[in-house]
Amino acid sequence: MIGTHSSSKSDHQPVQTGIMATISDYIALTKPGIMALLLFTTLGAMLVASASVPDFLLIVVTMLGGWMLAGGANTFNCVYDRDIDARMPRTAKRATASGRISALNATLFASFLTIGGFLVLGFGANWVAASIGLIGNFYYVVIYTMFLKRRTSQNIVIGGAAGAMPPLVGWAAVTGTIAAPAWILFAIIFYWTPPHFWSLALLKQGEYGRVGVPMLPNVSGEDETRKQIVLYTVMMVAVSLLLQPFGMGWIYLASAIILGGWFLRLALVLLMNPSKSAARRTFFFSIWYVAGIFLAMSVDRFILG
Repeated sequence: MIGTHSSSKSDHQPVQTGIMATISDYIALTKPGIMALLLFTTLGAMLVASASVPDFLLIVVTMLGGWMLAGGANTFNCVYDRDIDARMPRTAKRATASGRISALNATLFASFLTIGGFLVLGFGANWVAASIGLIGNFYYVVIYTMFLKRRTSQNIVIGGAAGAMPPLVGWAAVTGTIAAPAWILFAIIFYWTPPHFWSLALLKQGEYGRVGVPMLPNVSGEDETRKQIVLYTVMMVAVSLLLQPFGMGWIYLASAIILGGWFLRLALVLLMNPSKSAARRTFFFSIWYVAGIFLAMSVDRFILG
């Protein structure tokens, strides 16, 4: 009996491990790191749009629906790009690239998330928010992934509209409409996207070049890329200050100036003293910039009304 029990336990353990590994692979296809930033901008927009703290259930529903729609888009991206992902060290371990998850199963998963997210947002928040989320999903999958990414060095610029949709979703979930401040939030993310991704591209241009993705450093050179990073950073900072006339107080203004000023400083250092370390600092600070400025506007709204 002891021998039988021991054998049964050992047979059972790999099954559990396999199931957990598969679940982990599916979750990874949604790109949780990117997702966290997208959802944070969604929540920030909800807090700014609301005259008070939004209903907790509305926040939960909007976060869930937004996660599903964005996760569906990211999974579709992994399916379509599995050929080039397999040849890039940064993405080679993705389950679709390695074959651990088939293209069919990943597509079914992405479809479930997309349809489910649209319905969750539609019934739980409103159909304006759901429609904007679905447009963002479509834009990222079809316009960016299928048409822009492998064809033009402006892929990130034009495709950046997809990543800028979450604040619109959050605003619409609370108000049912899209007002001018929501478009400013959209614009902040839109102009932030090129400096963020081009600083990464300066670090990974060899990988992009080997798989034929025409990122700006590979097409126009590093010097032009650094100039464009500065240009878009200036526009991003300028746009961020446009929120001031729409009810933001001194907390947001001070934060926007400090965070934007530091971002611009890093971009200028990268331009004048180019190096991999300068590109790396710019890339990582860009993540903190988005988190910081959306946190600042939320705190400003809470404290100063």
